[in-house]
Amino acid sequence: MKCSKCNRTGNLIELKYEKKFLCSQCFLRLFEKRVRRTIRLNKLLKPDDKTAVALSGGKDSSTVLYILKKHSEKIRKSELVAITIDQGIGKYQKKCLKAAEGLCSDLGIENHVYSFEEEFGITLDELVRKSKNLESTALPCTYCGILRRKLINERARELGITKIATGHNLDDEIQASLMNYIRGDLDRIARMGAIVGVIKDKKFIPRIKPLRECPENEVLRYATLRSLNFAKGKCPYPKEAFRQTVRNVIDKIEENHPGSKFQLLRSTDRLIQIFRERVEISKLKKCRICMEPSSSEICKFCQIRGEFGLQ
Repeated sequence: MKCSKCNRTGNLIELKYEKKFLCSQCFLRLFEKRVRRTIRLNKLLKPDDKTAVALSGGKDSSTVLYILKKHSEKIRKSELVAITIDQGIGKYQKKCLKAAEGLCSDLGIENHVYSFEEEFGITLDELVRKSKNLESTALPCTYCGILRRKLINERARELGITKIATGHNLDDEIQASLMNYIRGDLDRIARMGAIVGVIKDKKFIPRIKPLRECPENEVLRYATLRSLNFAKGKCPYPKEAFRQTVRNVIDKIEENHPGSKFQLLRSTDRLIQIFRERVEISKLKKCRICMEPSSSEICKFCQIRGEFGLQ
């Protein structure tokens, strides 16, 4: 067996959806070309952007940071930093923080670290235990996501950030799309895309997804081949059961019909365009407590703060 691009032999990587085998060098070039194409076609970055990568320490955000570092070196006016959030998730969090610190040191990138405990007076572990005592039905991921997005957005504003890059990959994107479609949540579908959101507000820092056309298993392969410093393993808190079901269904379809994940993304992008043109999107309000932009009278963060007595 030979590489479909350069005819090299050896350890080859199979891309079933393209019916190709690639050597590691050709795979790395293909992967980076795909990310650059996503950035270029969706106009994710401007020459004078100050971009922050939401760096968790995992494979996805670590890959984004590495590739954007290479990208920023070619553009003199651009700036790149990382923002890492310490949610307070026991030993797992320590591994992630160590990996994030190591990668930023390797790349020479400034990393701004903030924690739930310092900002909100509680760790995620403590919040989850408290939620059980209150018999809350919300999942840990719900609390974590709301608090993490709130903290990243506020600190990014203070740092003068113009774009926040996240590590959402192809699998993340199409899972969210199918979940929203099944639930009939047209607003959420309309807000999806390479640049998140349809309503602009000076208090919201635009979020971009350079990896949204990269399958999750290929992100892991890339990070491993590049010897990036990233934390292995998964968060100990279980994800939403519905997402896991959707994930399993999509993986099965891809196994039987290679290339289906890319087709799902293309279908999603068509739906996004249709919904943005034809569906009346909910108007953005201001939370009457914190005065931050919100889709409801009281934002999700203030609801959590009131429920758990956060600072």
